[in-house]
Amino acid sequence: MVRAMYRKLTRAWGPQHWWPAESPFEVIAGAILGQNTSWTNVERALASLRSANALDMDAIRALPIARLEELVRSSGYYRQKALRLKSFVGFVDENYGGSLEKMFAAPTSQLRAQLLSLKGIGHETADAILLYAGSHEIFVVDAYARRILERHEAIDPSVKYDEIRILVERALQRQVPKGASSGTLSRPPNLVVHQPSAMSSAQRAPAAQVYNEMHGLFVQVGKHYCHKQEAHCEQCPLRSLLPGQLGADSLSNP
Repeated sequence: MVRAMYRKLTRAWGPQHWWPAESPFEVIAGAILGQNTSWTNVERALASLRSANALDMDAIRALPIARLEELVRSSGYYRQKALRLKSFVGFVDENYGGSLEKMFAAPTSQLRAQLLSLKGIGHETADAILLYAGSHEIFVVDAYARRILERHEAIDPSVKYDEIRILVERALQRQVPKGASSGTLSRPPNLVVHQPSAMSSAQRAPAAQVYNEMHGLFVQVGKHYCHKQEAHCEQCPLRSLLPGQLGADSLSNP
């Protein structure tokens, strides 16, 4: 099921170019600032940090907390998020000599446990940092992924985060990354695909690239078709994979 979803969505929409960022720290800042808010608000906060030349470890370390709060205000919960940025930098300083390169060289399981021990860093944020900033082979489960998999009856509503993550990883771990085919479906007019960036174009292992794309594609399905209150399945590329739909499609299209 998950492998079929990946193939259908890549044929329909092609690469999504996540994460749109120019440096690993920009990804990390975006993951922290993105908690409980829209990406539009995150982009505003990142733009403020960039304008202040504050989108790196040294700048966050040196900034007074009040100034940092001001810069990230648009992301919401700005006081907590400013503290989390400071806390993250302190964590890297204490454990990896201030080097993100050394941090991301740590084994995935070790680094994930350390990130999860930081106040305000949950599973989704930790895994986004690992995958998108560090190119670790780990899938990011968000509300969109859970909703889509539930509605396709691939998971039960009671399934926990790591069970979903492992399910997707096992399904896709041998999948070769795919680009858009020559016969792509029409994209919804409001489907936004980011332009390639330094981080979205970074070299990574095939499994990490597939997990990267699958997460971005799930986000597009969730935004445009699989809404929380109502599903709009008619034009969704995953329509044929709905329970009972495959046989119905075969009968209506002999």
